[in-house]
Amino acid sequence: MKLATLDVGTNTVLMLVAERDSAGAVHAIADFARITRLGRGVDASGKLDPDAAAQTLGAIVEFAQKARELGAEKIVGVATAALRDVSDGAEFIAQVKTRAGLDLEIITGETEAQLSYLAVTKGLNLDPAAKLLIVDIGGGSTELIRAEPGRQLDVASLQIGSVRLTERFIHHDPPTAHEAMDLRLAVNETLHALEWDFTPDIMVGIAGTVTTVCAIVLGLATYDPKVVHGHRLSQDDVIATIAKLGAMPLEERKKLPGLEPGRADVIFAGAAILERIMCHFNMSEVVVSDQGVRWGLLWRTLATLPPTAP
Repeated sequence: MKLATLDVGTNTVLMLVAERDSAGAVHAIADFARITRLGRGVDASGKLDPDAAAQTLGAIVEFAQKARELGAEKIVGVATAALRDVSDGAEFIAQVKTRAGLDLEIITGETEAQLSYLAVTKGLNLDPAAKLLIVDIGGGSTELIRAEPGRQLDVASLQIGSVRLTERFIHHDPPTAHEAMDLRLAVNETLHALEWDFTPDIMVGIAGTVTTVCAIVLGLATYDPKVVHGHRLSQDDVIATIAKLGAMPLEERKKLPGLEPGRADVIFAGAAILERIMCHFNMSEVVVSDQGVRWGLLWRTLATLPPTAP
């Protein structure tokens, strides 16, 4: 059967269309992505920006139509931090139902983290005995997942994201040293308040911030998920990328190989969050995963469906 999963994030709308064959194997058919910045201004106003909401709705309608044209029998959608944090989220959900025929579920940060964990454990060949830290840096929030053999998952949803912290701290182009320091200190304070006494064996980073930093490091003129997925990104590479981004005005950043122009204004903050997390947990590298919430949602949904008939 063919199935589509939709992830409506603070910064990006993502849709995966996949097929499960009669042997139970899953194959991706299409992967759609568009930066619509649904979370623009949410941190300050508590409401959706009308233009961003319209662009996001348009992307959802378009992606749902494409999925149906590709033969998707079921479309499942979730929304994350941006719609969790606004007073008019229910109105947007109703518009999605009317225009796209989809029931969009606003999930908690904990559910988002669990979907990320499912995506990572299914999508990467990792040592099952390893202590694992999974990091999902979104536009509005960052989810951390602590997975250790013999204990339940610990999940934390932190109110630090690339869009949120850019709007809060970055007011010059390029950022001033003072702004960069304030941003790093805010991330440090949030991580220290978490009070996790935890030294991971492996850190995995998922979602657009980490994959974008990886693409910049690799100098990918055209994004290639097969190259990015599973790549080991060193802390030195992340630090060097932050220095490069912080020295460039926005228009120069937009021209960097590997950096999608629509992400250029928030990638500095996103990369800084990544580096601070690596430093906090004493990690010299992060394994990059191109398979995030949309993949976790796929695996969760398939687990509830009967096997495909041969």
